[in-house]
Amino acid sequence: MALANLTSAPQFLLLGLMEGTDVHPLLFLLFLGIYLLNALGNLIMVVVVRSDRALRSPMYYFLGHLSLVDACFTTVTVPRLLAGLLHPGQAVSFQGCFAQMYFFVALGITESYLLAAMSYDRAVAVCWPLHYTAVMTPGRCTALVWASWAVSHLHSLLHTLLISALSYPRPASVSHFFCDMTVMLSLATSDTSAAEAAIFSEGLAVVLTPLFLVSLSYARILVAVLGVRSAGGRHRAFSTCGAHLVVVSLFFGSVLSVYFRPSSAYSARYNRLASVVYAVVTPTLNPFIYSLRNKEVKGALKRGLRCRAASQEV
Repeated sequence: MALANLTSAPQFLLLGLMEGTDVHPLLFLLFLGIYLLNALGNLIMVVVVRSDRALRSPMYYFLGHLSLVDACFTTVTVPRLLAGLLHPGQAVSFQGCFAQMYFFVALGITESYLLAAMSYDRAVAVCWPLHYTAVMTPGRCTALVWASWAVSHLHSLLHTLLISALSYPRPASVSHFFCDMTVMLSLATSDTSAAEAAIFSEGLAVVLTPLFLVSLSYARILVAVLGVRSAGGRHRAFSTCGAHLVVVSLFFGSVLSVYFRPSSAYSARYNRLASVVYAVVTPTLNPFIYSLRNKEVKGALKRGLRCRAASQEV
């Protein structure tokens, strides 16, 4: 069936964020600004983490990869969103639609596992500070990052193959601004029960595993912090993971509200708005949440600006 779909080359019509045929120039400017802010903030974070020697700890190693994923994550969906705001009803090929789905799912899951790795890093730093360097070795950090990428791409490949093997009407209208799994399943004209069962069972394990690891890490952190007698010690412990907790809450909260709601409560409009939160807003906020609440990152940014100014004067 997948080969038949490829050879007949069906097209999908992306109805966009707002649907309808109206042009939305103000929303276009808003999301263009958010996208440029996202690209600038995340790419600056990647450069700063890679270039500044003061940011060689595991926490910033994970942060650099998270920023790279965030920059790519929004690039998968936002350009189509922008095009739909100026030219509603964008046609996308079968190959283009499922390529977008593949990278969207892969990057989203990579982000969830990187957030889990960062929570583990924070738990080790707070609960076992004397053993931190022995536990969070460069080799272990590298293994965690590469495992995040590998698991996410295998998971995304399986989902994309299962959904692309279904039959679709020609043309099919997609009530979204990108080719999302839930929407594509609802459009299929063939039996989706086997695909839905496989995707739900496998997806439940892959998506909930990082959330469980994050919850476990923060439960351990909470127990350790409550055992600290001084208020100053508690404040320092919470300050090391406060920014990460904000990011985790935004990302997992919006994802769970979209993909783990009962089918009876399905709403295309709600899904589009919630998708904006985890696919556009959260990746844009990440670098600013970490930099504004982190003295080391702000110090690295200042050093980078001073070096650039000095090189221009010379």
